[in-house]
Amino acid sequence: MPFITIDLFEGRDKETKRELAQRLTEETCRILNCKPEAVHIRFNNVKREDWGTGGVLWSDK
Repeated sequence: MPFITIDLFEGRDKETKRELAQRLTEETCRILNCKPEAVHIRFNNVKREDWGTGGVLWSDK
């Protein structure tokens, strides 16, 4: 049973997440030969102030 966790910045609309979930599910099933019902996807919406790269918060860029 695959579990996919995606961290991304807040602000993506529901339709964008729906499409991504659908396509990730399709490809996961194709590669792992599993049923769509077995694929679990969780979106973690992160504030830019809670994510840093190279020592700099994304909210400061």
